[in-house]
Amino acid sequence: MRAEQQMAPVTAQQNLVSLLVARAVRPDVVGATVYEGGAWKGVTWGAIRDEVRRLSAALVAQGVKPGDRVAIFSGTSLRWCITDLAVSAARGITIPIYASNTPDEVQYILEHSGSSLLFVDDDVKDGKQPGRLTRVRACIAKAPSVKSVVVFEGPVAPGELAYKDFIAKGDALEKSDPKGFETRLSAIKMSDPCLFIYTSGTTGNPKGVQLTHGNWAFEATMAAQIGLMNADDSVMLFLPLAHSFAQVVKAAWLGMGFRMVFSRGTEKLMADLAETSPSILPSVPRIFEKVYEGVVGNGSSAKGLKGALFRWAMRLFDDYVNARLQGREYSSLSFTLAQRLVFSKVRHTLDQKLGGRMRLFISGGAPLSRKIAYFFDLLGYEVLEGYGLTETSAAATVNRPHKVKIGTVGPPVPGCEVKIAPDGEILIRGPNVMVGYYKNPEATQEALAPDGWFRSGDIGEIDPDGALRITDRKKDIIVTAGGKNIAPQNIENSLKTRPLISQAMVYGDKRKYLAVLITISEEPAKKVLESAGAQAAKNYAELAKRPEIHKAIQAIIDDFNQHEPPYNQLKRFAVMDHDFTQETGELTPTLKVKRKACTVKYQAILDSLYDGEKLTV
Repeated sequence: MRAEQQMAPVTAQQNLVSLLVARAVRPDVVGATVYEGGAWKGVTWGAIRDEVRRLSAALVAQGVKPGDRVAIFSGTSLRWCITDLAVSAARGITIPIYASNTPDEVQYILEHSGSSLLFVDDDVKDGKQPGRLTRVRACIAKAPSVKSVVVFEGPVAPGELAYKDFIAKGDALEKSDPKGFETRLSAIKMSDPCLFIYTSGTTGNPKGVQLTHGNWAFEATMAAQIGLMNADDSVMLFLPLAHSFAQVVKAAWLGMGFRMVFSRGTEKLMADLAETSPSILPSVPRIFEKVYEGVVGNGSSAKGLKGALFRWAMRLFDDYVNARLQGREYSSLSFTLAQRLVFSKVRHTLDQKLGGRMRLFISGGAPLSRKIAYFFDLLGYEVLEGYGLTETSAAATVNRPHKVKIGTVGPPVPGCEVKIAPDGEILIRGPNVMVGYYKNPEATQEALAPDGWFRSGDIGEIDPDGALRITDRKKDIIVTAGGKNIAPQNIENSLKTRPLISQAMVYGDKRKYLAVLITISEEPAKKVLESAGAQAAKNYAELAKRPEIHKAIQAIIDDFNQHEPPYNQLKRFAVMDHDFTQETGELTPTLKVKRKACTVKYQAILDSLYDGEKLTV
């Protein structure tokens, strides 16, 4: 029987808190793994339910009423999920804030949402920007709706509350009204707002996407029907919980009852995978790109026969990818030997780094390069690429286990409809679609048709098998001075398969040719200098200036141009003196380039690629 035909363990009428209560019927079963006190430890479903129950009572005791907004500004953690579920159990609305947001962005979301309470994690500095508590203290006076700030860990300032003291406020209410939790839970309607997720945006203020309990109940049901995860899986979560992709994983966790492993963050993700051995990793494409870059960079730079064999195998892999992109099968004795001698060993090494139990990857949040997808496929890993937006509670389409169609984001999930408008825009309708943007009826009317179809802003096509293929963002399409329509993401994804290139932003709207801003990956760049016999560079900025690096990038671009029509070729490039990051404003929290923000920020550099000719509109 197909997974989608099996009975789902949840129904569309169960909100996420009620699903948690159902999981805790077996209170001693471990529901989560967290890193605490220098070691990994299991947390049972019973303990998770009990803390949600206590915290929801504390929220009510604090004065939170149905419909009140409660913000969470924190890194991904079990406590984030517990707080979120407690807000729902108190019949409030959670306002997630990206952990990387600046004080101005935090202030805007608090003020626009009218949040009355804010939870924030401790003031840990990462060396790139002030810690979150410091950022809160810099802006909280400008958000007068916030009456209380609750600090998860660490010392508190006057006027702030420590989490352990705050949660204790609910104990008296629990004793005086022991059935209050169940009463509040039964009063939740599927149409009630659950989360306002503020889109990360590239320009202007973010919009608050209103998502209901019904939206997330649908996603939990859908994940169970498709069979993306099983109850005996362990799933590593490092994605930001302010993003809808992570929220879908959370919904599936409560719906399916697998064990969730909460990573310590992107920087420690590989270590966390090796130490905890999860079976599933939901991820954004940037992580797959980094793994690919690491494998290719290390293999290509290996000395002697080992390096020569690897480079030979990768040349055959390139032939394989080109054949697959053209719709042809590819096989040869040489390629069979390469798989046996090289790629099987790559798989063995990668297995160890991933913990030894990885059976499935789920990719979302941005397009995954087909070359990288073919690489993981060749190694025997299954990568299920899916598609959706914040406005569709993330998942709208996804490839199915054992039925992956590389280059597509799969067919619609059960209960969701997808069609293509005459201009190529992807339209989506179903129980996963938002009710609208908070306090923004004009934007809501523009995005949602009266018959329920959501205008995605993405361009795509549906193949004969019903799988959706994304070609680009409607607003990102470049129209050159010659009138050619260019999809920049396709070019950027191709460039980022080269280990030397970290990020790429193609530019050329209304220009006579395409140019590109490039950032480099430091370790491969250092190896370029070493291979050229050049003196080592002191830092990234010096690396970016070195002629050996520019020569290597020019070779990459020349190779790319050989396979492209003239209008798609890159004529000039600039190597940036720093890599793009969230902190410096070039990347979204899901590590996509903020195209418009970069265009404004680096307009002078872009103009210089056209001999100083400024764009006139």
